[in-house]
Amino acid sequence: MIKTGKTFQIMGVINVTPDSFSDGGQFSSTETALKQALSLLEQGADIIDIGGESTRPGADSVSVEEEINRVVPVIQAVRKLKPSCVISIDSSKAEVMAAAIKAGANFINDVNALQADACLGLLAKSKLPVCLMHKKGQPKTMQIQPKYHSVVNEVMDFFKKRIESCLQAGILPENIILDPGIGFGKTLEHNLALLRNIKPLKSLGFPVLIGVSRKSMIGEILNAEIGDRLYGSLAIAQYAYTCGAEYFRVHDVKATHDVLKIAELLNS
Repeated sequence: MIKTGKTFQIMGVINVTPDSFSDGGQFSSTETALKQALSLLEQGADIIDIGGESTRPGADSVSVEEEINRVVPVIQAVRKLKPSCVISIDSSKAEVMAAAIKAGANFINDVNALQADACLGLLAKSKLPVCLMHKKGQPKTMQIQPKYHSVVNEVMDFFKKRIESCLQAGILPENIILDPGIGFGKTLEHNLALLRNIKPLKSLGFPVLIGVSRKSMIGEILNAEIGDRLYGSLAIAQYAYTCGAEYFRVHDVKATHDVLKIAELLNS
């Protein structure tokens, strides 16, 4: 855990993209992204997660150069004004990670769990915290009838293999965080099964990150559009916290912070 004196860490989302599912285009300039980063920090974010490539279902990939051009100026701007801030780069490309680290990023959030070439070596050398996420397939097609024999067992097996690869590469165990990848190649039933089994995932011995903020599973359950998914997002965050999750990747930082602060007090 990042040492803040709390039992939870909030990762505030900034998508420097034109096509992310919730806020695509809102923060696509350095100026708007910087303003949002400062606002999220003021609201209680412990980590600012900056991404330059949408991973929503159906999204197209972007080039390394385009992704770097989107994220590096934002990272530099945030680092200049907030020298001690934890800045996460949300990327699966080693070249983007390296450019982001050089610009000031000090946390890696990889939806591909460091499976791309050179990522393991880069993280071992950098000694930075990394979140390994599970996804089935690629964003363009991952939500087309995803199937599992047992989603919980398959995700657990995936993490066991990735953890072993990370440790063999020299990544420190205290720098590894696990994200079951809610909504990434999973149906509503798969997502619910994973949320109900956070405790078994915790048994692997690593902190768990949950990213469910405003996602389609909430829309399916509540018949709610993206702008009406706050309460559902908060309910899942509070539930996940009571099951042992420590990291929460969210869009609505202030509301999530307040809910988790109360939950922390009641669980102490």
